[in-house]
Amino acid sequence: MVKCLSLNTHSWMEEDFENKYAALLDRLKKEAYDIICLQEINQLMTSQEVANPLNYVALAVNPPIHEDNFALKLVTDLAKAGLTYHWSWAYNHIGYDKYHEGVALLSLTEISPRDILVSDVDDETDYHTRRLLSVETVLGNSRASFTSLHLSWWDKGFQGEWRKLEAALSEEDCPLVLMGDFNNPTDQEGYQAVLASSLKLADSHKIAAEVSGDFTITADIDGWEGNSQQLKVDHAFVSQGITLKSSKVIFDGENSPVVSDHFGLEIELEL
Repeated sequence: MVKCLSLNTHSWMEEDFENKYAALLDRLKKEAYDIICLQEINQLMTSQEVANPLNYVALAVNPPIHEDNFALKLVTDLAKAGLTYHWSWAYNHIGYDKYHEGVALLSLTEISPRDILVSDVDDETDYHTRRLLSVETVLGNSRASFTSLHLSWWDKGFQGEWRKLEAALSEEDCPLVLMGDFNNPTDQEGYQAVLASSLKLADSHKIAAEVSGDFTITADIDGWEGNSQQLKVDHAFVSQGITLKSSKVIFDGENSPVVSDHFGLEIELEL
């Protein structure tokens, strides 16, 4: 079985950050996930660059990794606990006027990463710029493609972004696992577009033998100002034919502490 986690970390932006980070790190140590997909992975634009980031597989489109890159901090602290993660990071745009913001993926096995530009713009000063991170890796005897993504809202860019992502991933000749913040709630237009895709994907929360949790955001968080509903906008979509043992919402204050403005999603699958 392969165990994966996805979380929009809202990194460095949370109140009571130290305690939340400790809770996140404790869970990662305990579960030793094979794949970790992370969104809103920030580093201050003004912080110190790192010459040789631990176990980092670089992409040409990225600025240098800085000492406060949130994924680097996790990888470093997990290494101290005996967990060696290979990782990469795809830079999207400047966030909150001070961060380089991107998506990351950590893997216990070696990775071959690529970034996929899905937005119409490619300008770090334009928050519409969206890059996804897709990696191929071998788990056991099976090769698979995992994508960490943070997409736009249905009427603010998602439709074009999805078409570009669909085209890019159609080139893969191995099972697909897409995890992240889709910014499109279950059963609404964007979600339906994913299920109707030629990629032939299924929602982990619909096909897993064990399912828990119904939503991943609960309030008017960043990007969902004015929202009063409980919505599941963080998803895992997998190639049809992949067996899902479980799909669980975590970091929800019920079975594990809240660590971000999004809850996390944990899946266990068999390739």
